Amino acid sequence: MPSRPAARTLEVRHLQLIRALLAAVAAIMITFSADHGAGYGLSVFSGYVVTLGLVLLLGAWMIYRKGSRAAVLSIGILSLVAGMVTGVPVYRSITLFFVVVIGWALVSGLIEGISGLRGMRRAAASGDRIARSDARDGLVVGAITVLLGLGLLLVPAQYSLNYVIAEAHRSFTLTGIAIAVGIFGGYAAVVAVYLGIAGLSPRRSAPVVDAAQVAAHPDSEESA
Repeated sequence: MPSRPAARTLEVRHLQLIRALLAAVAAIMITFSADHGAGYGLSVFSGYVVTLGLVLLLGAWMIYRKGSRAAVLSIGILSLVAGMVTGVPVYRSITLFFVVVIGWALVSGLIEGISGLRGMRRAAASGDRIARSDARDGLVVGAITVLLGLGLLLVPAQYSLNYVIAEAHRSFTLTGIAIAVGIFGGYAAVVAVYLGIAGLSPRRSAPVVDAAQVAAHPDSEESA
């Protein structure tokens, strides 16, 4: 009887929980800060994607098998590059925020979404429920990330609106970058909640049928 591969200590759900934690930290930092300028937004984004990139690169080797690492490695490398580009304070600007965050969101979202869609098809053919669930989560997060990029494309970078709150006796200015940073914070919150739920959800796998048993009892397999 052929030996089965040893179960891995780390699973995709562990990676999902780590990603949820990173996204939650980014969401909290933006939500509870009065500064929604380009400098602060890029500092939060840079820290988020650099850490995410390192986690994905480690996870690619510790969790995923050979032949299924390409998408995770690609997103990890892209995240590291985006984080390094936005990590230099002197170069942070409104234009840099829109260009890098939109580019990262669209490219990484498409990679993760397409990989998830392909994974769902493979899992459906093999009957692996766990792989199908993980692939579906990747498809959803990829779609959410693409929506982040599309949403930022709709925000005018130089938008500015002055308004007054009579009760506070103060005037305020709503800018395009403040809206954009807020959208990124909302994206991080949604990803944190979704991946947190996905990582904590119980995994139910389909029963594994031994090949020798199938060959010995073909009728029982057909009637199952």
